Amino acid sequence: MQALLNFFTDGMGKFVQYTAFANFTVGHIIMMLVGFAFIYLAITKEYEPMLLVPIGFGILVGNIPFLQGANLQIGIYEKGSVLNYLYFGVLQGIYPPLIFLGIGAMTDFSNLLSNPKLILIGAAAQLGIFGAYTAALLLGFPINEAASIGIIGGADGPTAIFLASKLAPHLIGAIAISAYSYMALVPVIQPPIMKLLTTNKERRIRMKPPRAVSKKEKILFPIVGLLLTCFITPSALPLLAMLFFGNILKESGVTKRLADTASKQMIDIVTILIGLTVGASTQATVFLTPQSIGIFILGAVSFIVATFGGVMFVKIMNLFLKEENQINPLIGNAGVSAVPDSARVSQVVGLQYDPTNHLLMHAMAPNVAGVIGSAVAAGILMSFLM
Repeated sequence: MQALLNFFTDGMGKFVQYTAFANFTVGHIIMMLVGFAFIYLAITKEYEPMLLVPIGFGILVGNIPFLQGANLQIGIYEKGSVLNYLYFGVLQGIYPPLIFLGIGAMTDFSNLLSNPKLILIGAAAQLGIFGAYTAALLLGFPINEAASIGIIGGADGPTAIFLASKLAPHLIGAIAISAYSYMALVPVIQPPIMKLLTTNKERRIRMKPPRAVSKKEKILFPIVGLLLTCFITPSALPLLAMLFFGNILKESGVTKRLADTASKQMIDIVTILIGLTVGASTQATVFLTPQSIGIFILGAVSFIVATFGGVMFVKIMNLFLKEENQINPLIGNAGVSAVPDSARVSQVVGLQYDPTNHLLMHAMAPNVAGVIGSAVAAGILMSFLM
């Protein structure tokens, strides 16, 4: 009887040891609250739900504690686990080019082609990348980590993951969470900055309707764009090649099935995988460090600087343009590559001051330019640092 009792108590003790309750820490509670917040914002506020729901749920998955060192092969950082295999696509930079393929297949560059000078706004918004890069260096981050942190300023999650996978793979979790968080919070962060930097008169500027773009121009653009950008920065080839490849699938008119697959089923599958695994990578025992908090703060700074750079650049451009050709500075925020959310913010803020002034079609030009610009910036950083 005593032997049976001992067997039962030993077994229960071992069972309890393997439960999450026995391995719970304050860090796990904090990260779970973050996960709940992401899911709440996605469902109630509809802030980037396609990203925040997978990431938020992934945070919950990654922070269910288990006995460390037991070789259970369940955690995302344990070799042989399913989550670890799925995370391989993040660590090796496989998922971001596939995301870019889907973005290219769903993007219409007509607005950019009709008014090419708007591409300069997308370039100006990259100021946030180099501003955060400089700030990270001043705070003592190694140069490769500083570059990976800086790219958050482009508000482009896939590019941030791609660059971090090459330069600072140990920071992918913190960088990805930061980039996607600020992408989701575009409607909250950008409007106050846009209103602060512009006057009532500037917000009411009406831009000329974009000209019609021919089919030939649309087909030539991804070919010329690929050659031009990748000759300048070959390091960005995996991202830019897939972006322009997806776009020519769309614009050629003869590969509709491929374009539809890339822009729908494929990008949805990759978004699920990247969101879930990035969220799960926030395992409290690995993720919750002062360094991660610093990255999150720098990400906010870089995003604010990027928005500032885009809006102020438009104001400077207007000094050299005739009144009838002036650009509404409210589209300057769209220079960050949070497609299409930052362009929608331009539209929403513009309508607050003139309900008949629709800026969305104009804002999409710097918005898609920002996608190209952030990839080029990542390529430049890789060229110097790898």
